[in-house]
Parts: sequence; structure tokens; C-alpha cells
Amino acid sequence: MRKPDLIAHRGYAARYPENTLQALEAAVAAGARFVEVDVQLSADGVPVLFHDRSLKRVCGVRGKVHRRGIADLAALSAFEPRRFGQRFAGTPMATLAQFRGFLQANPGVVGFVEAKPAAVRHFGRERVLDAIAAELEPVKGQCVLISSVLLLLLDAADRSRGAAKRLGWHAVGAVLSRWRQRHACSALCPEYLFCAIDGLPRTGEIRFQEARVAVYEVGSAGIALDLHRRGVDMIETFAIGELRRELEEHAGLPPG
Repeated sequence: MRKPDLIAHRGYAARYPENTLQALEAAVAAGARFVEVDVQLSADGVPVLFHDRSLKRVCGVRGKVHRRGIADLAALSAFEPRRFGQRFAGTPMATLAQFRGFLQANPGVVGFVEAKPAAVRHFGRERVLDAIAAELEPVKGQCVLISSVLLLLLDAADRSRGAAKRLGWHAVGAVLSRWRQRHACSALCPEYLFCAIDGLPRTGEIRFQEARVAVYEVGSAGIALDLHRRGVDMIETFAIGELRRELEEHAGLPPG
């Protein structure tokens, strides 16, 4: 029986503040070959690794990412105080440029870079794509652009067919909340398709075109293996280390 590949969801987010360099480095130390990060833009257009529109949960302050310049964001701690208290106080918010450096230091790692809808709504598709491409061009062979914004992905695919603009990714992936939404992606023909586990049908195959299917968020080896039997190629998890160990113990399978 083959194993599913594991994706470290926002890095090793079960143990470290999400989307930080510390979480990413810990994920690689735990054996991750695939990592996923979220990207938004600061008020002055600098791409940063951040999931929420609001700064409250991760940084403990009010406000939105796109309303603060990069200098202001750099002064904040991305320490998730509700989960970790003051343990990670002083942990900086990571930029996409720093993520590029992380990939350069880990050439065997593939990064899934998710362009968040909030950034697209505020800055527009072209500016978001330009900002991501400018930072990730040197490591494009290690990067997959993913998003729940289908029009952004269609624009990204158009760029790959032309030579006028540089790319910061080698493939694209659609992010779905419900499996039934997959048909809207038919024209895109994505290389990857991500779907929330709560949006999957309870039975039957989980396959779409030639895409590699990834499911988030999974923390159980039993669930991961069952999904793999149904056709899922990749499992996205906050608990990369724990799930790897559980897979090792489950039926003697080495984890992906």
C-alpha cells in the first residue's frame, strides 16, 4: 500500500506560531517535504505570510494586514497569544522574501503559496500576482501558486502561456471548501486541487482530471490512509511531526 504525501499546513502550526519561519524550519526538521503558507500584502504592497484578514488572533492587536505598512507589521509579534501565551513573544511576521530564502536553504522542499482572497479584493489580481512573482521567481521550480480565487488562477495560467511576464511558480492549485465546486475548475486544469475535509462526500472516489488532490485539515493516520485509498494524493496537516509518527506506527507504513 502506498503512502500519502504530507503537507505542513502553515508550517508546524500545531507547535509553533503559524506561517512563521520558526514553524517552517520546525516542519522541515520534522521531515516535511511540502509546506503551505498564506500570503497577503501590506499597505505598501509587500507580500507577507499571514492567514487572517485581522491581526488580532495572531498578533494580539486590532487592525488589518492591508492597512499597515511593512515597517509597522515588522514591529509586531506573530506569536498567537491565545494559544501560546507569551512563549513566542517577539517572533516576527515572515515576509515572502524570507520564505524565498527558506526555500533556497531547503532545495528539496516544495512550497504551496496561497494567495488569500482578502489581498485580491483589496489590491486586485494583477498586483497580487506581480508581487508574488517578483519575490519567488528565483525559486519558481519549488513553488505552486494556490488560491480559492479562480479568476486569479486563470490569470496565473495565462501568464504561463506567454513569455512577457516572469513567474514565481511552476504549477497552480485550486482551493475548495466543497468537493462539488470542483467542476468550476474544469477550464483551469489545475495541477493540484485542495479541498476541506468537511466538504468531501462520505464515500466514493476523490479524483479530478489529472490533478493531485490534497485534503485539509487532517490529524489522524487512519483518516489519512482512508482518504488515500479513495484517491487523495496529499494530506495537509498542522501536526506534521505527530502525523508522520502515527503513520509510521500504523501498519508499518513510512510517512510521506
